[in-house]
Amino acid sequence: MDKGYKERLFTLLKLKAYHEGPIKLSSGKMSHYYLDARAVTLSSEGAYLLGHVIFDMIKDMSVAAVGGPTLGADPIVGALACVSFESGKPMNTFLIRKTPKTHGRMLQIEGPELKPKDEVVLLDDVATTGGSLIESIDILKKLDVTVRQAIVVIDREEGAQENLSLKNCPLVSIFKASDFFTSKPR
Repeated sequence: MDKGYKERLFTLLKLKAYHEGPIKLSSGKMSHYYLDARAVTLSSEGAYLLGHVIFDMIKDMSVAAVGGPTLGADPIVGALACVSFESGKPMNTFLIRKTPKTHGRMLQIEGPELKPKDEVVLLDDVATTGGSLIESIDILKKLDVTVRQAIVVIDREEGAQENLSLKNCPLVSIFKASDFFTSKPR
């Protein structure tokens, strides 16, 4: 992996995504800080950097597609799709809705069709307990699709890795919350 991309991404996250002060997380927990990764993943530079970092992490994996829960995964899969195409190794991507659409084809998983026995990688921006990723694993399991691993931009280190391991899904994080309290990321 080009360390320059990762270091630049960390700098952007520290500058634009890290906020101190009390905040309620999607897990329901209260925290004294917030990591708003979408402030970076939805920026042109952040998407570009993240697309390259994740592509470097998975380019040699043989999987049918890469995707994750909407809204955290939306900008990440878009960036990855562009970088993978530009790199000559195009990857299919997908997004998982909380509930199926009530019109059209009534899909819960958007993107190129996943088939039984397919293997995929899940992406998300921030994981606290891993709830969104676990829901995604359960939805994919109903289709007999296997999740090889999950990758998050930031692991808040509050149980996501342990919870995903109960689903036989390793969690890989680009950064950990503790990286933001030290001078350099791991």
